Amino acid sequence: MSGLKLFNTRSGVTEVAPQLAEVEADVQDLVEAHMETMLGVRFLASEYSTGPVHGGRIDSLGIDENGAPVIVEYKRATDPGVINQGLFYMSWLMDHRTEFQALVRERLGATAASQVLWSAPRLICVAGDFTRYDLHAVREHRHSIDLVRYRFFGNDHFGVETVATAVGRMSAPRVGRRRGTAKAQRAASADGAMTELHAALDEALLGLGEDITKVENRTYHAYQRLRNFACLCPPQKTKLLVYLKVDPKATDLVPGFTRDVTGLGHHGTGDLEVQVRTERDLERAQELFRLSYAAA
Repeated sequence: MSGLKLFNTRSGVTEVAPQLAEVEADVQDLVEAHMETMLGVRFLASEYSTGPVHGGRIDSLGIDENGAPVIVEYKRATDPGVINQGLFYMSWLMDHRTEFQALVRERLGATAASQVLWSAPRLICVAGDFTRYDLHAVREHRHSIDLVRYRFFGNDHFGVETVATAVGRMSAPRVGRRRGTAKAQRAASADGAMTELHAALDEALLGLGEDITKVENRTYHAYQRLRNFACLCPPQKTKLLVYLKVDPKATDLVPGFTRDVTGLGHHGTGDLEVQVRTERDLERAQELFRLSYAAA
């Protein structure tokens, strides 16, 4: 996987050779049992039938932390048809939204079913490897597609690596000019400064890697690889709030800049809140952004 080698150092140094699964079901069973940890997706159903007319079975159905529907397809080794197969099922899914929402309601409750994000459905293909044609095809599609390569390392280790991602970015709304009293103009100036800071923060998060997808939710913007690594809330009057997947207990918290929100209600995902008021705050938040990105 990207030339990375794994060694056991308990008694000397012994390389742990990567291996493919003996059968496809070994990969599917393992990922489904730990889907939220591995992919950031809540598991809904396995081998889901698309009915007698469509005549297929979706390997795994899930929903990610932003509420987007997720189809996961598995292949033991390399299969040039995996993307087309997944897109075939995605077409079925978009035509059967009510059925999917009923499944979400049954598994996760009415609130989760009412918050399904139909603007950003995802396809995740997990396979032993992919062809160069697969890598090219992903970048040509408008759908959100992740190609994930897996390997078993001995009996106790399992690795996954995102090798390609279709990045869909929604354009930001235009900010019109405001005219009026001096008070209104000062308010507009403050809003403009916060809008500029918001744009700079957005650019900083997207600039961390080419494999980042930005998902616009009703209450926040999520920046994700396979999983969210940052959630940016709409600008407040004097600050921006970003939530990161960084352990607050491993961070030197600074009052007015970083806060542990473990167990506290907030929009987006992540237990570390970062408050950005100035360009200086944005600069000193960069290392926290990189830590969260690396962990996603």
